[in-house]
Amino acid sequence: MKCRLSPLHPVAKKAQHGQHKGNMPSPLFRRSIWMIVGLAVLIAAVVAAVPFIASTQLVKDRIALEMSAWSGFRVSINGTPDIEIWPVFRATLTDVSMTEWDDQDGPAVIEAERVDIELSALTALTGNVEFSDAHFVRPTVRLRRLADGGLELPHSSGGRLARSIEEARATLASSPDAPDLGALASDEFGAVEFADGRVFAVSDHGEEELLSGVTGKANWPALNKAGSLTATGVWRGEAVAVELSSPRPLVLFAGGEAPIVLSLKSAPVEVSYDGLLNLTSSMRVDGQVKFSAPSLRGVFEWSMPGILPGSPVGSVALASKVSGDLSRLKLENAKVTLDGNPGMGVLELSISGPVPSVVGTLAFDTLDLMAFAAAFAPMSPANPSGTADVDASFAERVNLDLRLSAAKATAGSIALVEVAATAQVKGGLAAFDISDAEAFGGNVQAGIRFDRKPSGIQAEIRLLASDIDGGSFGAAAGMSRVVPIGRGTVSVILTGPGSNWDTLLQNANGSVSATFGVGAIAGFDLQAFLKRVSERGFFSLAAVSEGTLPVDGVELKATVSNGVAKIDKAEARTPTNRIWLTGIVPYVGRGLALSGAIEPRDAATATPASETVAFFVGGSWTAPFISPLVAPVITKPAVPTRD
Repeated sequence: MKCRLSPLHPVAKKAQHGQHKGNMPSPLFRRSIWMIVGLAVLIAAVVAAVPFIASTQLVKDRIALEMSAWSGFRVSINGTPDIEIWPVFRATLTDVSMTEWDDQDGPAVIEAERVDIELSALTALTGNVEFSDAHFVRPTVRLRRLADGGLELPHSSGGRLARSIEEARATLASSPDAPDLGALASDEFGAVEFADGRVFAVSDHGEEELLSGVTGKANWPALNKAGSLTATGVWRGEAVAVELSSPRPLVLFAGGEAPIVLSLKSAPVEVSYDGLLNLTSSMRVDGQVKFSAPSLRGVFEWSMPGILPGSPVGSVALASKVSGDLSRLKLENAKVTLDGNPGMGVLELSISGPVPSVVGTLAFDTLDLMAFAAAFAPMSPANPSGTADVDASFAERVNLDLRLSAAKATAGSIALVEVAATAQVKGGLAAFDISDAEAFGGNVQAGIRFDRKPSGIQAEIRLLASDIDGGSFGAAAGMSRVVPIGRGTVSVILTGPGSNWDTLLQNANGSVSATFGVGAIAGFDLQAFLKRVSERGFFSLAAVSEGTLPVDGVELKATVSNGVAKIDKAEARTPTNRIWLTGIVPYVGRGLALSGAIEPRDAATATPASETVAFFVGGSWTAPFISPLVAPVITKPAVPTRD
């Protein structure tokens, strides 16, 4: 059964009304359509109007005015701005320069081939200029070179940034301990990017390029917010990357104290700092610093050319708490690693004086003394011939006073323990001293110094080895056939001009002495020696080296004058004989001119069987030869007769 409603039924009327409404748009719907159309027309009008407005009101003088308002410099734009609408509203400026208002004829302090500035489209419609980001392409910055060699930033005249800094400075001065940071300027700043820039130092002598290829970005959303800087460039031929950030840059610029995080990376050195900084003239710091370099000398040669001439030496790493200012920086609990040898200590640095200064105490488990000393003094010649000139001019470019200790140390092939040493460089004097060390089973003290005087470089070498094992000492010195086996003491003092190592030894003055007790002389066969002498022919000392001569004692005293050692006394005592030498040993030519004899130890009790054997020693240090001489006549005391 079907039920059909009458057209007059209320339900049927409602259905018919609904059908009619679905076919006709509602007023609300029609209004929405018109709003969308209107908005589209408005957007189109804005897009069409912006280039017109930009071409009429955002002209270069308005942009220059806004740039000048921020920087405080006179801004000139020679090119016509090029306006882009999409995808970013941007003005491209060419040939932009900034000069000091009171020095219009001077060179521009900042100039750029092109500057891209992102603008606010809505602000542009009102005829105003509002920057958000700026991109400088191939900019040039000029700094002033001061008479003392320092650098000075350009002076701006009352720009918005300079005024904000002055206001912050006043806020800090009113309450140094608890300044009202809420009173700092809050102007929006934005980001500044730069690419392929250069930095010059300007003086009366012209311009000197300091940095090239400078590329990076400074991001500072607002003056009262955190800011950061990342940049790369080339300084003195090395690529350098810098990262810097601070939660309160405006406080730093105003001379207040604020946290910073800084890192500098380059091939010669890497440095990082995390702590407080005050950018006053004294540059106060309090934080953690890290420093690493493959060569300490390489760092000095890069940062201060000529301060440490010579080839680079071992790696250096430092991690420490640092506090103080440029007049005195204190490094506490400093972890220092030299050439892979870790140590601990305290250092004080100063770079505010005429030359850098380093003072401190360092303790190492192990240490290469020659490598350490060579970092501050020319300890070895640059070539095996020893003719390379020693340059002690670095001693006038740095002050150094370090106290060192090491549980174990090496000096070339020599092993030492319980070492105490000092390194001093000051006023033309460079010195490295081992004040106490255990080596060769005894005690060793040694030192070398170079003193730069008007007449030239004067050098001094000192060695005192007490109660040492002669065999070990001779092996380390390469003189096993000369130094006796046994306990003894060796002393060497040499002074002379030190233009190079050869001239030092050729012209040295001083003394050499050695005393040894019971022991032996290696490489000497006394019986074979006496046999060859009796044959009256000259022979090489090497021909009688297959043996060892027991001795009761050995004593040597020599005076060195102008590079020639005069043997005052050279005596070896065996149980039955006394062997002595006298003569000269010049350094030049390494020749020998000695005479000697083997005679009974007690001449008064000599017998015909114990005759004296005299001989001459010639040849060279490395190949001596022996020539027999006529034996001297032994005069015996007269025997008194009875009356």
